[in-house]
Amino acid sequence: MTEALPPIFLATAIEAVIKAGEMQIAGAGDLHVEKKGEIDLVTEIDRQVERMFRELIEKRFPDHVVLAEEFEVRGDRERQSRYCWVFDPVDGTTNYAHGLPIFCSAAALEIDGHPVVAAIYDPNRRELFTGERGAGAWLNGLPMRVSHAKTLIDALLVTGFPYTVHKEPEALVALFGEFLKRARAVRRLGSAAIDLCYVAAGRLDGYYETSLHPWDMSAGALLVEEAGGRVTDLSGGPFSSRGGEIIASNGRIHDAMVETLRDFQATRRSRNWTK
Repeated sequence: MTEALPPIFLATAIEAVIKAGEMQIAGAGDLHVEKKGEIDLVTEIDRQVERMFRELIEKRFPDHVVLAEEFEVRGDRERQSRYCWVFDPVDGTTNYAHGLPIFCSAAALEIDGHPVVAAIYDPNRRELFTGERGAGAWLNGLPMRVSHAKTLIDALLVTGFPYTVHKEPEALVALFGEFLKRARAVRRLGSAAIDLCYVAAGRLDGYYETSLHPWDMSAGALLVEEAGGRVTDLSGGPFSSRGGEIIASNGRIHDAMVETLRDFQATRRSRNWTK
């Protein structure tokens, strides 16, 4: 995007995630937790926050569509509009349901499939991460920059496991171990959006994960890029929020992360792993 974006786009994303954070904190004592899968949880707050966001976008931008976690896009409207809001009402629902204060809400506006504005709000730390394509990324209004780590052994990495982890633990744990051997440390926080925010803010040096959805990645990927980092798929190719996988880093260790994944896949094939 080269043309200036209307300020109302970023203002709307900010308004939505801050309101979402208020709803998350207010509703924490009465969650009504349900299961969407064996270990995949949803709360009534997830649904209430998403309804709030959909109503906001419908009122303010009736020709835009919303792609979010809890409710389907109506019909095939996503393919009929250049403007798609990608929204996660509670990123880190498992943490939220257990009272672990690592969760957030994330909103991005994509134009022609590319995120152009992003806002992620952590209500526990009152941290608002924002970004705009070509303009930069900010934490509570101050510019963010990625870290300066140059090697994996000096890097603090983060990852996540999919809800299918019980079906394929060996390969996931083995890859985790491969990065443990090469990096200073590897963390797992339970919120992809916060992982990406922390890479953008220089608190973490790199992040990788698979089996993700657009609402997990779209906003955070823009923040990393605008903070001076690099975002690709697992092979080092172009990133798409619809691709289901991501490597995000400060850029300096990115090739080493791609090489680690490539080496792991080669070993996996040589051992004829099925998972």
